[in-house]
Amino acid sequence: MNKRNVGPVTILELGPRFTLLEGTELRDTVNELLAEGRSSILLDFSQVGFIDSQGIGLLIRAWMSVDKGGKLKLFSLSPRVREILEITGLLKVMESFDDIGAALQSFSRQASA
Repeated sequence: MNKRNVGPVTILELGPRFTLLEGTELRDTVNELLAEGRSSILLDFSQVGFIDSQGIGLLIRAWMSVDKGGKLKLFSLSPRVREILEITGLLKVMESFDDIGAALQSFSRQASA
């Protein structure tokens, strides 16, 4: 998982599959970021073509961890991943963006609100 910072936002670039293995890595990375005080996290799903139930479960856990004092948002969902997250109802509670500029701006709007 690649990680880069854009101002106060940390972008995590996820790989082609999001299963138990990748979800566990996400959980550990999110916990490290929160310990460092970095609580604005954007997950880049542009390379993800497959997500399973364990990946969804760990995504929910990561979102819940961050939601206690920050925000975790999604970016660049493939049509297949978007459909799965819509079916599960997760896109009703998790913010998702197609445009990285809009995604990054959403964090600054939140901070000033």
